[in-house]
Amino acid sequence: MTTLKTLDRVVIRFAGDSGDGMQLAGDRFTSDTVFVGNDFATLPAFPAEIRAPQGTVAGVSSFQLHFAGSDITTPGDAPDVLVAMNPAALRANLADLRRGGTLITDASEFTTRNLAKVGYATDPLTDGTLADYTVHAIDLTGLAIAASDGLGLARKEAARTKNMLALGLISWLFSRAPERTLDYLDRKFASKPTIRDANAAAFRAGYALGETLEGVAVRYEVPPAPAKPGTYRQISGNKALALGLMSAAAKADLDLFLGAYPITPATDILNELSGVKDQGVMTFQAEDEIAAIGAAIGASYAGQLGVTSTSGPGMSLKAEMIGLAVMLELPLVIVDVQRAGPSTGMPTRTEQSDLNLALHGRHGEAPLPVIAASSPGDCFHAAYEAARIAVEHRTPVILLSDGYLGNGAEPWLVPDLATLPAIEPTFATASDLVNGTFLPYRRDAKGARPWAIPGTAGLEHRIGGLEKADLTGAVSNDPDNHERMIALRQAKVDALAVPDLVVKDPDADADVLVVGWGSTWGPIDAAARRVRAAGGKVATAHLTHLNPLPANTGEVLRRYRRVIVAEMNTGQLLTVLRARYLVDAQPYTWVKGQPISPSRFSAHLLTVIAEEAS
Repeated sequence: MTTLKTLDRVVIRFAGDSGDGMQLAGDRFTSDTVFVGNDFATLPAFPAEIRAPQGTVAGVSSFQLHFAGSDITTPGDAPDVLVAMNPAALRANLADLRRGGTLITDASEFTTRNLAKVGYATDPLTDGTLADYTVHAIDLTGLAIAASDGLGLARKEAARTKNMLALGLISWLFSRAPERTLDYLDRKFASKPTIRDANAAAFRAGYALGETLEGVAVRYEVPPAPAKPGTYRQISGNKALALGLMSAAAKADLDLFLGAYPITPATDILNELSGVKDQGVMTFQAEDEIAAIGAAIGASYAGQLGVTSTSGPGMSLKAEMIGLAVMLELPLVIVDVQRAGPSTGMPTRTEQSDLNLALHGRHGEAPLPVIAASSPGDCFHAAYEAARIAVEHRTPVILLSDGYLGNGAEPWLVPDLATLPAIEPTFATASDLVNGTFLPYRRDAKGARPWAIPGTAGLEHRIGGLEKADLTGAVSNDPDNHERMIALRQAKVDALAVPDLVVKDPDADADVLVVGWGSTWGPIDAAARRVRAAGGKVATAHLTHLNPLPANTGEVLRRYRRVIVAEMNTGQLLTVLRARYLVDAQPYTWVKGQPISPSRFSAHLLTVIAEEAS
């Protein structure tokens, strides 16, 4: 007889070979979590190799889900439950499983050969290695094959349904209704009835297994989290970013053009936008990164919202063309979904190490706005803001996301397009002529030059990479004009109206301030909550606009005795803040290819707070 126990939060990680369907199982359980109404955050992790040798640590794929009955901001630290489909998955993930946590594994995979592949001299299922955990070593493969008996599947095909068997067991354990997953399988494999029936049979077998599994006396439930009224959906950062760009184009009454070259982890933006060509979106998969941004610049010249998406290596290749966009002063959004570098680095791992590149990575004086998204859902709003600035101020804008945000997912309150800020392209017309002459570099109050559509009578003008004469746009090598144009382009960026930096300091008496940017928002917020729960006092402030910085940034930094800048690099924002405001800020750096650990960071903060108090 099982009892039902209520928990506030749970972290589950599915892990196995890249062909074991761990991403599918994790995503499916996440979808069920949406229906239950929990708050959640996910962290998929993929092997960098296209197809690593089966059963090796290099080939392990995982999907972590943190779900709760309250507001959460990260995919969690240590998993409470680890589903490890083979010895490689156990080897790669066991160190993260919390002591006393639950381990579910496929016992049939723990053969002498598979154990040797990952360096196990003895079987961890029997040698005492797992004494600190609740272990359920189950013949998942054998049960999956048995569930498909009579369906006519080959043994290898039937074995591939073991991910659904594991999902069924987890669904039972956490009180998920089976109907939604069974309906999903009906839809997904509608054209392959045998595969559909085998997966459904495996899922049902796993669900039923929970009732009979020895040692399982408790089922769990996590109540719904409080939420604002509205329509919610599960969304990843890359999908949200694509929707934000589409919404901005629609609000500005512009067609959207994306020029891109496939690169991890930004490719999903191209995938998302290529499927909505009926919504005024055109996508172009270029032969290389330079062609991709060149096409996007051409689209902007023609009066569309030009966008290009990439990751760090692609940003390096696009640098000269970004400089051209600065010189042309045309709208352009450059999306950098950052990954661990340098060079190819760890292409499936996350990092924040492109900030210097975004701020300074061009030849010449080539200033442009830089903004960063803070969560998967915030990717929508950051993309919308980047497009608004680009269109209204006639400038390229760099939008920084990263692999953690791009691939991760969370609940997202779908906004009403009518409530989003207006975006006004204000194309040049004949009324902009001055004494019958069009001056393509005559600026408005925002410092933006006219946006003239090619072919408009009377608005003929020259563009190109050579320096422009003020007002006329003619090619100019005059030293004084060059200095003036550099100052005008810089002034346009400096004059952007960005929101003030907001400080979260509940008691208004903290001595320590943590500053972050981009995806560190979630871990910083989670760590600050732990510090406050332990009796510590800490303030937090998060930067979205990185160039220009909010006008009150210096005042905020000088308000605190100790300033800590937390980022997933070796101190790039720290250097900017020290140089700009002459504050003795201190780093908390994290370059592990993973989000900052809230538990480790909170422990660090408690130490710092104790030092300040002594």
